[in-house]
Amino acid sequence: MEGTAVLGRLIWRAAEVAELWLETSSVKTLVLEVAGWPGHRAGQHVDVRLTAEDGYQAQRSYSIASAANGSRVELTVERLDDGEVSPYLTEEARPGDVIELRGPIGGFFVWDPAPGGAVLLVGGGSGIVPLMAMARQRAVDGDRVPTRMLYSARAWDDVIYRDELERLGGDGLDVVYTLTREQPPDWTGYGRRVDSDLLDEVAPADLALTFVCGPTPFVEAVAEALVGLGHDPSRIKTERFGPTGG
Repeated sequence: MEGTAVLGRLIWRAAEVAELWLETSSVKTLVLEVAGWPGHRAGQHVDVRLTAEDGYQAQRSYSIASAANGSRVELTVERLDDGEVSPYLTEEARPGDVIELRGPIGGFFVWDPAPGGAVLLVGGGSGIVPLMAMARQRAVDGDRVPTRMLYSARAWDDVIYRDELERLGGDGLDVVYTLTREQPPDWTGYGRRVDSDLLDEVAPADLALTFVCGPTPFVEAVAEALVGLGHDPSRIKTERFGPTGG
């Protein structure tokens, strides 16, 4: 599947919840079985639509967390207390429930197995989700692209996919953490916000392509810092989300 999906050509599909599990106290992953799923590329997203008994509908977009895997799609959702969709997905959804899903969407922010050099993945909070899809796709395909992932979270307990990231490390994938609010007593990683100095330390010397995902202020600050360090803006791909929604 190439290029960017056009919304007008997409259809809503029934997606049945097959499995779900907690990632952190406020984040849950749902595995959806989607009949007729056309496949996706790591980094793409979908629209999710819920319909209440009275006909009211709520719709939100979520990044796909999984590598391409037949008719199954994984979404990792952070609960937002004022959200219309995330509270249902993280607290009420059960195996066998059916929701509506439209996608995949997006053709710019997608994994490139031949970037011409090293890749830097920079995620803030739940912005790690599409980057995790890239790391998983890289592992499934046996890619050996030198890849460094910089993951910024508030605390160690807020790190999504913590155990799996430890298993995926190696084979050219290096995971670096920075905890901005609270660090464990024996912490040896970074303990500050992502800034120019940190990026200068972490970015591979032969960096060819960067993917940045997270809240809008985080993404803008990282992209601006990378450009200030001399990196080509056209090789910095960004995906962002606002403070509300879900």
